[in-house]
Amino acid sequence: MYFDCVMAGFGGQGILSAGMILAHMAVSQDLNVTWFPSYGAEQRGGTANCAVVISDEEIGSPVIPNPKYGFIMNYPSLVKFKPRFEKGASVVVDTSLVDKKECDRSDVTFYGINASEIAQKIGNTKVANMVMIGALLKISGLFAIETANEALVHAIPKKYHSMLEINRKALSEGFEKVARI
Repeated sequence: MYFDCVMAGFGGQGILSAGMILAHMAVSQDLNVTWFPSYGAEQRGGTANCAVVISDEEIGSPVIPNPKYGFIMNYPSLVKFKPRFEKGASVVVDTSLVDKKECDRSDVTFYGINASEIAQKIGNTKVANMVMIGALLKISGLFAIETANEALVHAIPKKYHSMLEINRKALSEGFEKVARI
């Protein structure tokens, strides 16, 4: 089993946290994982991305030149990573912030979800990243939603455990509502 994904958006959208949460999910299943963050000096509002590689074998490098999966939360990130995706890749896009017309590479399958809008309806815009994780899990088949929900207890710091239920709701919404563009 091998999975690689680039996750990208603005700083403050929880991109790096989403990658770390995905990594925790992998560890909970006794898989090998690398998490490789990258962000601009601006922090909140600047660009942020991370690469996550999950495998049942040893991982040679955390660098992903041509990702098989994508998790894109804003237009500048789509522009940056769209040319890099492997032929046949699957990419989840937050269609609250990215125009579907921009998902125009015919050799890549794009999936859309209004993650930011859904998070706002749930009651906290900060869980948009969890909506996106749910969508990614659905399109990749990486983990069942139950596995993801169980792993959240260990993935989310204890000081934020009061947010577990809203995070689980966000995961479920993403899992249920993602659709091919």
